[in-house]
Amino acid sequence: MTDDGENMESIIKTIDIHKSFPLGNHEMLEVLKGVDFEVQPASLTILKGRSGSGKTTLLNILSMLDDPTSGKVIIDNTDVGSMSVRKRELMRRYNVGFIFQSVALVPIMSAYENVDFGLKLAEYKGDRDARIKEVLSIVGLEKRINHMPSQMSGGEQQRVAIARAVAHKPKIIFADEPTGALDTATGLGIISLFKKLIEKEGITIVMTTHDPNLMSFGDAVYEMEDGELRYVPGE
Repeated sequence: MTDDGENMESIIKTIDIHKSFPLGNHEMLEVLKGVDFEVQPASLTILKGRSGSGKTTLLNILSMLDDPTSGKVIIDNTDVGSMSVRKRELMRRYNVGFIFQSVALVPIMSAYENVDFGLKLAEYKGDRDARIKEVLSIVGLEKRINHMPSQMSGGEQQRVAIARAVAHKPKIIFADEPTGALDTATGLGIISLFKKLIEKEGITIVMTTHDPNLMSFGDAVYEMEDGELRYVPGE
């Protein structure tokens, strides 16, 4: 990783992460093979790699949706493995947001209602109405606030999903192939939006992609290949 001279504290750090899955014949498939990885706060970190390379498995472990077979995940100076299931659940609810390739909006809810639903799940204590309008404006959908998902394009639906993910002011967003179902131009627009959110909200975003058009936008780019991660300079 490049040294910017600021000696910034990592918001995410992994130490020798291994992950294996049983194959059913007393053999194990090793998907992650000793991953050491750091993410700086208020940055866009991109994990690239072919399908099956292990990048989604790593993202699931970083986001506490899965546990490593061995190794440590440290988030915001806390060893996740030492936390109770309840504390990890609360960290995911309050401090983490998720964006997926499938936008997973509630089809019978408007853009406004979908974001409000996310705020309710996160038990947001602020002014929900003001925050919903703020984030929908940030993602450029202030005029689509009452539209249903079926009335919006794929890119607009993904923007609603992003607004919902950031509305409760999480520290970290994990995005798994967030542009995978979008055309290149729309995908580039989503990445530009990520950069805007980092600047305006101070959020940290870790995303996976296999799209080479997006690599130059990352503050740090890593390539996953055969379960091993390497830093890619100068993307």
